[in-house]
Amino acid sequence: QVQLVESGGGLVQAGGSLRLSCAASVNIRVIRVMGWYRQAPGKQRELVASLSADGSANYANFVKGRFTISRRNTNNTVYLQMNGLEPEDTAVYYCNANGLQHYTGPYVHWGQGTQVTVSA
Repeated sequence: QVQLVESGGGLVQAGGSLRLSCAASVNIRVIRVMGWYRQAPGKQRELVASLSADGSANYANFVKGRFTISRRNTNNTVYLQMNGLEPEDTAVYYCNANGLQHYTGPYVHWGQGTQVTVSA
């Protein structure tokens, strides 16, 4: 039922920064885990960062220290601040909602993706 609208992608030079936004149509605190994934051509989709409803954040090793996931509950938006971008970060970045509070069945929704391109 949740709609995820992503924005903030674009073209940036190596070493630059971008801030991705994921606006959800529901209160993000009812989602167990909000996450950012990315998928580069020819590669599997991989987890970049996740943020649990209790505020706990986890990061992939390849972005640790460079990226920060956060949320603003007032507008139901999850952010991914990306600093020190490298060409290897080039991918389509997807917002993900996984799990619904008080619901034991499967619940997974994806945003449409936003392209991040980092030039050398």
